[in-house]
Amino acid sequence: MNAQRLQELSIERQAQVDAVLDRFFSLAKNRAAVFGAEYVKLWKSLESGASGGKRFRPRMVMAAYEGLGGRDAESAAHVGAAFELLHTALIVHDDVIDRDFSRRGIPNISGNYRDIATTAGIPIPTAEHRGMSAAVIAGDLALFNAYRLIDRSGTDAATRERLLDIMDHALFASAAGELIDVDFSISAEVPPVDDVVTMERLKTAVYSFEAPLQAGAVLAGAPEEIVAMLGQFGHDVGIAYQIVDDLLGVFGLEHETGKTTIGDLREGKRTVLISHAASTPQWERIRDVIGRPDLSVDQAAEVRSALEESGSRRFTESLARDHASRALEALHLPELPTQLRFELEAVASDVLDRVK
Repeated sequence: MNAQRLQELSIERQAQVDAVLDRFFSLAKNRAAVFGAEYVKLWKSLESGASGGKRFRPRMVMAAYEGLGGRDAESAAHVGAAFELLHTALIVHDDVIDRDFSRRGIPNISGNYRDIATTAGIPIPTAEHRGMSAAVIAGDLALFNAYRLIDRSGTDAATRERLLDIMDHALFASAAGELIDVDFSISAEVPPVDDVVTMERLKTAVYSFEAPLQAGAVLAGAPEEIVAMLGQFGHDVGIAYQIVDDLLGVFGLEHETGKTTIGDLREGKRTVLISHAASTPQWERIRDVIGRPDLSVDQAAEVRSALEESGSRRFTESLARDHASRALEALHLPELPTQLRFELEAVASDVLDRVK
């Protein structure tokens, strides 16, 4: 399998998952019409929030499933769509927790409903409360229906139970990671690197990599050693992905990432990059400006300079490479099909290519 065929597979799988989600939202909006236009509007907002992504989590499900001999693309697309809906739920709720009213430069569900309220003359605090309330409701709907999509996957009862257990563990871990992240955000102390890595693994890597890969393997009826191996691969490649994502949040190119490179610094987000910097002499130069909502462009440039001089950027890039290498080392079982090995090696390479 070459890179072109991988790209073709990715497009095919995305179309299959999009078809499942399109049917799901169409049925949901029809049901919502009975309860009034405002409820339909909420479902449309949720549908908009779930659209336009790269369908990365479904890609992991379907790569594992098809790579291990699965042939029921419709069933796999339902499981993949379930993880995409779980992702939607978690980012909607995460934005509420962070009091964010936009995502990637455009209003999110909270922002849309806030803006509607302010346009109607409702005072800002009340309008923001309305926006966050709508987002909580939308996230709840996405969360519950992620499980319903597993139920509708058409697989046998025993397999369905395993899939639900995997999703349950992913959500359970993500909630733990989110709570740790909230605690980090209100603490004056900067946590050590190992604690940051643990938080990022629980909050993101489990539901984004470990669980989708294992779900695809279980759906395909793979042996337990393969399921465990894919979990280990997902563990390390997921950590590498999140470390790289945090690097790009400070040193990336905004026109490529679609993400501001000053937002994380203004937030004072606790990342590996910041955690390492806090252990270096350069920390005294920047500790009082990191986390300032009014951090200027010039101050952000000074922070980046200090992160370079302290070796924190180099350390963080090295840690990402280390976890990506561990992920590749996990692919050691000779029973792993060549196609799947090639796809997963490409995933690890793509993670590292983001920081080159």
